[in-house]
Amino acid sequence: MKRILGAALTAICALVCVLMWALMATTPASAHHSFQAEFDANKAVTLKGTISKIDWINPHIYFYLDVKDDDGKVTNWTLECIPTGFMHRAGLTREDFNVGDTITVLAYRAKDGTRAFAWLQELTFANGRKVAFGANRPVAQPDDPPAK
Repeated sequence: MKRILGAALTAICALVCVLMWALMATTPASAHHSFQAEFDANKAVTLKGTISKIDWINPHIYFYLDVKDDDGKVTNWTLECIPTGFMHRAGLTREDFNVGDTITVLAYRAKDGTRAFAWLQELTFANGRKVAFGANRPVAQPDDPPAK
């Protein structure tokens, strides 16, 4: 009797462990998205504007850019970017970006048609320093001048 009860408890414990592992393994996959799921690599846009807000958070940094069109109308773009850790590995910190800075970006528009939402692929500071985010990682240029 003890042997049957012990085997049953072992089987139940093993089943619970497998179910918990399966639940934990699928949680991160459903919580994150890919570039291809949200953005269209065939819809590139180049924008020049003034940073109006920065959300330096994980899992992605968000830059808000005020862009004037030829008629002087301002559109506020939301630009999703790489995680903070990738920026740090490229030698960039939150202090390299300030509200009011002018930058030029290459970005890819959202697939869902959201007018002013895009993935920031490359940015150029006012002093000419360019940072590209190839394969979702910044390409560090060690001989680049500081951002400011």
